[in-house]
Amino acid sequence: MIGALLFSLLICATAMGAGLLAGGVYGFGLFCATPFAGGFGSVWWFTRAEMHTSRECTQVALASVLAMGAALLALRVEGLICLLMASPLALLLAWIGGKCAYMFRRRVQWNVAIGLCLILSPGVTLAEFTARPEPPTFEVRSSVDIAAPPETVWRNVVEFSELPAEREWLFHTGVAYPLKATIRGHGPGAIRECVFSTGAFVEPIEIWDAPRLLRFTVTQNPSPMQELSPWPGLHPPHLDGYLVSKRGQFKLTPTPSGGTHFEGTTWYRRHLWPAAYWSLRSDYIIHRIHPRVLDHIQRASEGDTPTRGPA
Repeated sequence: MIGALLFSLLICATAMGAGLLAGGVYGFGLFCATPFAGGFGSVWWFTRAEMHTSRECTQVALASVLAMGAALLALRVEGLICLLMASPLALLLAWIGGKCAYMFRRRVQWNVAIGLCLILSPGVTLAEFTARPEPPTFEVRSSVDIAAPPETVWRNVVEFSELPAEREWLFHTGVAYPLKATIRGHGPGAIRECVFSTGAFVEPIEIWDAPRLLRFTVTQNPSPMQELSPWPGLHPPHLDGYLVSKRGQFKLTPTPSGGTHFEGTTWYRRHLWPAAYWSLRSDYIIHRIHPRVLDHIQRASEGDTPTRGPA
């Protein structure tokens, strides 16, 4: 079994090498082809000399993913949270790869198996680098009803004071969360800064339609998280430019009761594939960030304690 896991580490090394040559492609080659090849290669190696049960082969295939993850963590390549987020997909594909190797173990020659395992992930990664797919733009929208008129809510939207200490478990894992917002200027062209735990978003105002709509672009993004790792200061390449907020807005709609339906929207791009898999994670994180801001503005507005924002 040790030899099988070492072979999976060799597969991982070829995948990471291809990623570096391609300038840091985080896509199907890394997240799909690598665990599949690791599961296939480890089981093929495990069964090359003697028969083993299907259950034993499944254990080896899943262990190959754990070995690759442990190696990336130990070598300061990745942090714990990102490995955990990628693990469901990686374990599934390693299991599929292991099943394929078990089914075809007597039909695949050793040179074909080694070639498949060592070339599959780099080949897919370099193909992605050549194709350079355009990352899609995603929209995340959250809302809350506030028992205060739009004029009061507006003052707490444009600029808000420091938020209370964070209690939600997600943000204690290192995921960035908002602390406060400040603004320089008034009207379109003003510069809003939303300060997060990892830095500040710089947000030039596009639309200043008080007290109905505040829309802004985002010209500077901080790191989306601080990695959990035994090594202090770990900063993998995917923390820069791979999850990018592009625009945002706050929309205030008066309600018949005299309150405000308050809606926040974020448009972002994510340079990670498969898009459908990673959107589930990034959308969830943004949906947890939004309420932290919206609830703070709700408390300030309903308590009639504006947070220094201009009218």
